[in-house]
Amino acid sequence: MKITVLTLFPDMITPVIGQSIIGRARYENKIQIDVIDYRAYSLNKHQKVDDAPYGGGAGMVLQVEPVVRALRAIEGHEKALKILMTPQGEPYSQPRAQALSKADHLIILCGHYEGFDERIRAYFDTEISIGDYVLTGGEVAALVLIDSTIRLIPGVLNKDASHEEDSFSDGLLEYPHYTRPPTFEGQSVPEVLLSGHHQAIASYRRAESIKRTRKRRPDLYESYVKRQKKP
Repeated sequence: MKITVLTLFPDMITPVIGQSIIGRARYENKIQIDVIDYRAYSLNKHQKVDDAPYGGGAGMVLQVEPVVRALRAIEGHEKALKILMTPQGEPYSQPRAQALSKADHLIILCGHYEGFDERIRAYFDTEISIGDYVLTGGEVAALVLIDSTIRLIPGVLNKDASHEEDSFSDGLLEYPHYTRPPTFEGQSVPEVLLSGHHQAIASYRRAESIKRTRKRRPDLYESYVKRQKKP
């Protein structure tokens, strides 16, 4: 997979993508991530990429021209899946991450300022939001998308690690985890996890997953119950 990030602040992206699982995946050439400062594509002598909004109002608006120029300079941009990170976009989810992980090339635009010129939307395929709140820019949101997507690519996680039982992968929250010591300040690890009985452990974890989802995310639990009732 190839990911191209269009941003005004490359230093918010570059250090992170060199670390942990993402950094290892890049080192092993499982993924390629390019970070482009689209300020370099401004025709303004001061490399200005924003201007006051027509009609008045607070803040500055990201201009369409430097964004489109930067986009068109990316090799293969025509076939790439082009994504706008915006609070107005489709709510991000694990199924969406799974779908994105199968793409050959993602181009992600990180917005900034008050907003972006509406005409920019015409050059992108989809819009994604990571939650019902507003950030100062799209860089953090882009990193969320990159991290959640890359870990789903076959071979990126260690062979003894799995994303198949992650929270949301099957519509439920993940079961609780424990490790050594078996007892700490009066809190003990459930006996079933120490039994070595794999079927009993699997049943316990499934039951705990359902229980946790019902308590913490009634919306997910209701969807789960509806799916179970379908013939």
